[in-house]
Amino acid sequence: MYYTYIIWSQSLDIFYKGITQDPEHRLWEHNNGMSRFTASKGPWALVYLKQHTTKREAIIEEKRIKRLNDKSIHKLINSPNNIAPPLG
Repeated sequence: MYYTYIIWSQSLDIFYKGITQDPEHRLWEHNNGMSRFTASKGPWALVYLKQHTTKREAIIEEKRIKRLNDKSIHKLINSPNNIAPPLG
């Protein structure tokens, strides 16, 4: 399985979008300086997660969500398609 995800920087109030096969491990990498773009911008929280059968589907969805504005991202985060555990 592949996943598209959105993480949110609690300190800078910015979003990062990506794909992965292991959402927990990928979030750990973002929060532990293993990703160049996100290394100095954390802590990060997983706010959106969607499962895909193929890598191709995940890449297409990632490209789509990367074009969204903040208002649309918030709608996506609050949608029933979001399987990320609630923040809290």
